[in-house]
Formats: sequence, structure tokens, C-alpha cells
Amino acid sequence: MASIQKRISKDGEVSYRVQVRMKGHPPETASFARLTDARIWAQNTESAIREGRHFKTAASKKHTMAETIDRYHREVLSHLKNPKNQNKYLSFWKETLGHYTLADLTPSLIVEKRNALLGSENKFGRSISAATVNRYVQSLGHVFTVAMKEWEWTSDNPIAKISKFKEPRGRVRFLSDEERSALLIACQHSENSYLYSIVVLALSTGARKNEILSLKWPDVNFDRRTIILHETKNGDRRTLPLQGLAYDLIYAHSKLRVLGCDYVFPSKKAAKGKDGKFLYQPIDIRTAWENALKKAGIENFRFHDLRHSAASYLAMNGASLAEIAEVLGHKTLQMVKRYAHLSEAHTSSVVSRMNERIFGDGN
Repeated sequence: MASIQKRISKDGEVSYRVQVRMKGHPPETASFARLTDARIWAQNTESAIREGRHFKTAASKKHTMAETIDRYHREVLSHLKNPKNQNKYLSFWKETLGHYTLADLTPSLIVEKRNALLGSENKFGRSISAATVNRYVQSLGHVFTVAMKEWEWTSDNPIAKISKFKEPRGRVRFLSDEERSALLIACQHSENSYLYSIVVLALSTGARKNEILSLKWPDVNFDRRTIILHETKNGDRRTLPLQGLAYDLIYAHSKLRVLGCDYVFPSKKAAKGKDGKFLYQPIDIRTAWENALKKAGIENFRFHDLRHSAASYLAMNGASLAEIAEVLGHKTLQMVKRYAHLSEAHTSSVVSRMNERIFGDGN
């Protein structure tokens, strides 16, 4: 039998404490901000006990979400190369759910917070999309998975019961010939002396911004005309060809490299370390990039779209999906299927010209 008590704190905050008592089982308690959630939890708990499915570990009643996220930070995130996004996602969950125990976290409660996140504004004033919200939920799901399988802090992962938001098909935006020409001219005239080379390298190789900005001179091989990327998204080292204009520009930079600095594109500002040596960081191109887009008159375009542009150019020049995946560093073809129609158009054109040459114009 379930009982629900309404409670009002000193600051006027309302909560509902639920207690489920059933013969032969220890009492189960939980607290909720909404009466609806309290009733749903009571109903689900009673049904689970009757069907022999209910099992709440003592640890799940003892540990809060905040404690769990803190431990996850120490033992999991601290070993990742670039946990920036995960830190952001989990900071949100810690702020909104941190005071709840793991036993009190139900799918309906998490869905309530998730739905409130959708469409809200981020720090840049942009609306948070369904795809981004799914990443938030996915990050919390992994915390529960680790807490359940490795720490035995809970016997349940409520995220497994939550459906994802439907995401729009992957956005593919690439530069037209006119846009590419205008952008490169704008980059050439930028006050940032590295911007033009960085954009050319992105279009030439399809590398991500972080991969390019993290590039160091020991990873550039002028004899073999290759660069090695270490700071990749999936953590795997990747070797890319350095050809044409990209090669010429990087070679020119090598003649003017900053002494004592390994970065190919270093920031002009560098702090001094305890040993008196300068500590260099990769250059920040955000302002220069936005200014170049404005000068070129290009809208609705991100730096990451240079990667889409490179892949699209490869497809239109006859590269297979497998070859595009290898250049971009994708382990499967799933992510490059978006370029299939461009590759097919090229193939169709080649076959058409071949048929005309062999059989003549059929018209």
C-alpha cells in the first residue's frame, strides 16, 4: 500500500514523499517534486514488487547523482583526451538532478528535465537542438551504465527506458565554386596570418579544426608529403597526404616557425613556465573566421562544413565511399553515405561519356 505526504520546505518548495509498504518486503521510499511522478513511482514500485522484479540496492539509496557524476569525472572522464562536451553535459545533470539519490531517479523525472532542455538557449544564444539533447541523455546513460556494471551502485539504468528524440537527417553544406573563391580571398586578406593556410589545409585534407590546430612540426613529413593527426575524434592516429597548395603553404610556414614551439599554428600570446620557457597554445581563429565569412558574404556555414566540402569534392572527382571514409577517418561507411549521390552523379557522367564514345550519341 502506498502513502504520499506533501511537504513544504522553509523556502516554500513543495515535494512529495512516497512510501510503499507491502507484506513481506521492506518499505520503499522516494521523494519527488511533482505529485504525478510520485504516483507513477508508487504504482510502478507496487507492480514490480508483486511481479518479483523490484530490487533497490542500499547503495542506490545512499549515493546521490552528484556523487555519482563526481566519481565518473575522476575515474572515466579524466582519462579521455577531450572530454569538453561530456563535462558540459554532466554539469547540467549535476545541477538539475544532483540532489536526488540514484534510487529516486525515474525515467519520467529525467524526461521532464530533458524536455525542458529542448529549445532552451545555450550560452551563445542558440536554441539547443534535439540531436544535442540526445547527446546530453546519452552522456547520463553512460554514467548509469558504469555505476551499475562497475561500481554496483544501482541495479537499474533508467535511460534505457527513454526514447531518443528523432533527429533530422545529417546536415551537408558545402561551398559552391563562387563561395570557395570568395572565402579564400577573404582569408588571404585576414589579419590572422595563419587563417588562409588553415582553411586551405581543411579543404585539402578534410581534417577537423581541432586536428589542424593541434598539428605539430614533428608530425609534418615534407619528404613523404604527409601529416600525422594525433588529436582525432575517435582517438586513432591518422596519416593524411599533404599536396599542392597546402604543401606549399605549410612549407613556407616552416621557414618562419617560432623557435621553441612545436605547434604549426601557434598563438602569438604565450605564458612563461617555471623554467622560463614559453608555453605555447594553438591559435584561436574564431574571430578571424567569422570576419572572413562576413567579408565573403557567406551565410549558414561553419568551419566543420569545410570537412563536408572536402568530402563532396572528393566524391565529385570520382572517389569511392570507402576512399572518402579513409580520408575522413571514419571506420564505417555509414557517415559518408550522405555523399553517395555526388559520387553516383560522377559515375553516371563517366559511364555516359564512355557510351557516347563507343556507341555514339543515341539521340
